[in-house]
Amino acid sequence: MLTLSYEFKLKPTCRQAQTIESWLEICRQVWNYGLRERKDWVKSRKSPVNACSLVGEYIIPADTPRPTYASQCKALTQAKKDHPQLKIPQSQVLQQTLKRLETAWVDMYRRGFGFPRFKKKGQFRSFVFPKVKENVIEGNQIDLPKIGKLRFFKSRSLPDGFVVKQVRVLKRASGYYVILSLQADVEVPQPPISGHAIGLDVGLESYLATSDGELIDNPRLFVKASGKLQSLQQKLKRKKKGSRRWHLIQHRIAKLYEHVTKSRKDFFFKLAHHLCNQADSIFAEALNLKALGRSRLAKFCLDAAWGEFLSILSWVCLKRDKYFAKEVDAKQTSQICPHCGVHTGKKPLSQRTHSCSHCGYQTHRDVAAAQVVLNRGVASTSGQGGKMLVEGNVAGDGLA
Repeated sequence: MLTLSYEFKLKPTCRQAQTIESWLEICRQVWNYGLRERKDWVKSRKSPVNACSLVGEYIIPADTPRPTYASQCKALTQAKKDHPQLKIPQSQVLQQTLKRLETAWVDMYRRGFGFPRFKKKGQFRSFVFPKVKENVIEGNQIDLPKIGKLRFFKSRSLPDGFVVKQVRVLKRASGYYVILSLQADVEVPQPPISGHAIGLDVGLESYLATSDGELIDNPRLFVKASGKLQSLQQKLKRKKKGSRRWHLIQHRIAKLYEHVTKSRKDFFFKLAHHLCNQADSIFAEALNLKALGRSRLAKFCLDAAWGEFLSILSWVCLKRDKYFAKEVDAKQTSQICPHCGVHTGKKPLSQRTHSCSHCGYQTHRDVAAAQVVLNRGVASTSGQGGKMLVEGNVAGDGLA
């Protein structure tokens, strides 16, 4: 089963925009109520037997079951009788809001994510239609339940053979968007390793180094925008909270963040296609992105967004029938000579040149690491013969 996501910008009327805003607000209230119910249940189980909190807590009977997605959906039916505004959105939209809460709650325990947060007014930005009719798209219009037909900018045509399975309406600083989840009953096999292969080494000074010796500059998009962002935040601090000017500056800050996100994504797609133009097989190292995001260089690592880039590169390689592997061992790639395989020792970050005292091979530090990644990747897929072939190519490209 192949799943694609297509995103288009909506052109709603004023009435349709008001409907979307009201649905988002109701979904936010359902999210907060469901989260409050789960949090109170957990807190009631943490209280000591012979003492209570000095601040205050809800007293919940000991036999009360833990709130789940099924129980909260069942309670939602009764809540609609007491709160008529819950009948305004489509029923499945509210159920999907509770399902998102369930996913966030489970990920907190299984994947080590943070505690789900309560949403302030305006912070809930999307809702989902899990099922739509077959002819939901008609030209440049999409027919959504209880909202009607909304026009959108049809920047590209939908692929043949795919069916719209799910629709998400998303609010951003630049407007409203619709994200279509398309599915086709086909299996796309992984392309075999073939042709010219390259290894990749990501970094902060140079965003990317290839085993062919190419260095890609780091755009540092968020760092470059931090000055303007700091200026806007200082202006926001001097405004009265909730005033017209306060909301205007908030909107400018949101648009700046969105501009950085879109610019980064555009850079990733162009770089991915550039790499696919150069090679038929690409190998990347398996990084501990979670640990890098908590290091002293967390701000710059998060700005680099290597995880998003590798995900986009994986998709572009699949689309262009290129082999891609990102599970290459990343340990000590900068401490091994790619030409002779000798361990050269740990290098300080200020040392940007790899120089092997055993064979005399010299090249840029990041390029040498990318060549080690290439050697390891090819060796893990085609054996030692492929490794020696790559090492021979590396030796011919060296500066020694």
